[in-house]
Amino acid sequence: MTGEGSARRLYVDTSAWLAGLLAEAGGADVSREVRGAQLLSSVLLVVEVNRNLVRLAREGKLTPAQLQLAMARFEQDLDTFELMDLTLDVARDRAMPSVVTPRSLDLVHLRCALRFHHEAPLTRFVSLDQAQNEAARDLGLPT
Repeated sequence: MTGEGSARRLYVDTSAWLAGLLAEAGGADVSREVRGAQLLSSVLLVVEVNRNLVRLAREGKLTPAQLQLAMARFEQDLDTFELMDLTLDVARDRAMPSVVTPRSLDLVHLRCALRFHHEAPLTRFVSLDQAQNEAARDLGLPT
């Protein structure tokens, strides 16, 4: 699942990327959409994907071989992303959706997406989490 060079700028959150990586529900659509696009996310993507892969393996939902394959594939995929660091500026940003109060890490994704969007408009904020999509729309991000 890679996305190299194009005018389409997609901010991809962890729920969407994991679905594509693991061929979960909605994952095929995500994989098609990101193909050929400029992919953007937060460094949280790295932490969240690795954590979730280990969790799935510990729960017996991934074999050790599947875990290693998914981790190796994710490492390759990371080369296609522009990742925004979690800085004090991002943490101090006051952007907060009015429709929901996101979880802390979801809020970091939203704030990073907004910063990318202000640099150059995003084509879409890609998430499989409906509350996250609602918050993104409330902040003016295209979903």
